Amino acid sequence: MSENHSLEKIAIIGGTGKEGKGLAYRWTKAGYPVIIGSRENAKAEKAKYDLIDAFPEIDSNLLTGNTNEAAVKECDIAVLTIPYEFHEEMILKLKPFLGGKIMVDVTVPLIPSQVSVVTIPPDGSVALHAQKLLGDQTRVISAFQNISFELLLSDKPIECDVLVCGTDKETRETGVRLVNDAGLVAWDAGPLENSIIAEGLTSVLIRINKKHQVHSAGIRITGVPGNSLD
Repeated sequence: MSENHSLEKIAIIGGTGKEGKGLAYRWTKAGYPVIIGSRENAKAEKAKYDLIDAFPEIDSNLLTGNTNEAAVKECDIAVLTIPYEFHEEMILKLKPFLGGKIMVDVTVPLIPSQVSVVTIPPDGSVALHAQKLLGDQTRVISAFQNISFELLLSDKPIECDVLVCGTDKETRETGVRLVNDAGLVAWDAGPLENSIIAEGLTSVLIRINKKHQVHSAGIRITGVPGNSLD
């Protein structure tokens, strides 16, 4: 885990889903206080106890459940892990509570009937669209699109890298730290304009998974001495 920084409180919006649970497990294990968000408080609480039962090694005091709105009000960093079809609606609903905060957008532009075909959303990428909707008061990070929930919900090392895009260098440094603390290798992939690459790769990886009957194809950056964990 990274040192010499206070651990921000993280709210995972849509945290009852498998991707959200995986990230909650990884960050709680690293010592971050995490709020699992859901449309219904009861579902958030159930997800919390499901994780505690599945991973007794995590500190249960670091994990709470609440509604999405309440979770965002309490957090320092919000993480959006919801289906693409609800992306804009959820951002507009939570926008009043996101001012002055960072939002990590994990959303991938997948159309249910064409998940293995790359979709280019409005404004060039999901993350850019989120930034446009939120305005300058919220800084957006794009990350984790190419990591399957099966890997996140495992206690084994993950042999996949994560591309991190963000509004500025400081924001990307925060994103890289969050990825590293989740036990993965992160790479600063530049501004949000570049986020379309990671988002689009998800459809390619889904196609590879289907063809080879696997569940967790990923990407690795090669040819660079060392990595962001060094």
